[in-house]
Amino acid sequence: MGILEVKGVNKRFGGLQALGDVNLSVKENSVHAIIGPNGAGKSTLLNCLVGKLIPDTGSVMFNGQSVLGRKPYEINQMGISRVFQTPEIFGDLSVLENMMIPIFAKRDGAFRMHAVKDMMSEKQVVEAAQHMLEEMNMADKHGMNAAAMSRGDKRRLEIGMCLAQEPRLLLLDEPTAGMARADTNNTIDLLKQISDERDITIAIIEHDMHVVFSLANRITVLAQGTPLVEDDPENIKGNPKVREAYLGETA
Repeated sequence: MGILEVKGVNKRFGGLQALGDVNLSVKENSVHAIIGPNGAGKSTLLNCLVGKLIPDTGSVMFNGQSVLGRKPYEINQMGISRVFQTPEIFGDLSVLENMMIPIFAKRDGAFRMHAVKDMMSEKQVVEAAQHMLEEMNMADKHGMNAAAMSRGDKRRLEIGMCLAQEPRLLLLDEPTAGMARADTNNTIDLLKQISDERDITIAIIEHDMHVVFSLANRITVLAQGTPLVEDDPENIKGNPKVREAYLGETA
């Protein structure tokens, strides 16, 4: 039994079958990648996991509890955090203020933008945010305006903001999209460190096979909304069905 269990999930949009009888089991403390060609249903599946979509049929269980019918913030409070394709940060605030927001919200259960001044007066919140910035190797950027950072640093900040919520499951939606290779490799190293040092499960949707094979210890391949195969990375590389559906014969 995995920490995340998806069973018999179907989702249709009019005449389009986006997901067809999807079964997925993500083991605790693993790094599980979900890959597939465009239109395979990856984003639809991810949106079902975080409450943005409700499957037509099937179940999604996290740590023994159903996520279906719960609002996204309720799913977050259960212990699931999501990193979006485009970094979701507050560009007009400093790096430190960005990191303080999830810490403040986790403690008080809510956050409103007018509370920034109140937040800055909270010594424990400031110290916790500074500590997280140190873990993310961003302490030297604490006073920088978040919008002025590189895409790689914005992603690093967003991952740190997710970790500040102390999730048990981190969902990553193409975390290296649009990055230069150096930033991609830095993000890979960061995620490896997080996986090694934290009691956390990571599920990642990613097109870059360099990222997938650098991180994942289990891979599920989707094709036309249905799981094609699930296996370890070495077997995925050599699977002819996967090569035909996604990787290509020369991969």
